[in-house]
Amino acid sequence: MNSDLIIKKISLDRDSIDSFDKYPFNIDIVKNFNELNFDSQVTFFVGENGIGKSTFIEAIAVALDLPAEGGTQNFKYQTKNTTSQLSDYLKISTYNKAKTKFFLRAESFYNFSTEVDRLVEEDGYRRLRMSYGGSLHECSHGEAFLKLVQNRFTDHGLYILDEPEAALSPQRQLSLLCLIDELAKKGSQFIIATHSPILISYRDGKILDLNNNFKEVEYKDTDIYSIYKMYIDNAEGMQHRLFDQD
Repeated sequence: MNSDLIIKKISLDRDSIDSFDKYPFNIDIVKNFNELNFDSQVTFFVGENGIGKSTFIEAIAVALDLPAEGGTQNFKYQTKNTTSQLSDYLKISTYNKAKTKFFLRAESFYNFSTEVDRLVEEDGYRRLRMSYGGSLHECSHGEAFLKLVQNRFTDHGLYILDEPEAALSPQRQLSLLCLIDELAKKGSQFIIATHSPILISYRDGKILDLNNNFKEVEYKDTDIYSIYKMYIDNAEGMQHRLFDQD
């Protein structure tokens, strides 16, 4: 047992599900899911587009009382309700109580930043903006991401991240990796859905392949690593295969 872990296990209440023939229960990673045990401070979910990474990670966040569009449990806003019912059937077992929790979602980060500004301007929460290092809308997408992590993420926190690399250059991904390592060493736990070969290279992380029902895989055995390496090692040859076939 890792005594610093916050989430111990996630399980699916299969007996309460009426049918596995409708969304989201008809997705293979849900249909075949029973439980997932955690033993690493940093866990990565990898898998092809459409496999259900975002659906699953959103369900974890919502089951933890976090807003589907991102933020802490204190944020109660919604632009459009597209959340699946999966969160209602997930059971989350914990070791320790999180000092803070945050769902960081690249897809709806603009909505979150707008809500922070609204709370400051309309509801008078002046200190809120400063707790994020200033207005997130006054930074580039990537700068705002890192500013949030630097200012809002603390020790012994639980952080759910959905494709954070979408906003970050390779150099900024390395910066994020350093922040993740620093926080993990201070008792924080991360669950991250990603396509980034940089992020999943983290030496102390565990990689779970959702293409294979959450099977643990080594870095160099992932499709992400193999495809990037194959292309970078022979970009000209790969483009010939892609573009010049009769």
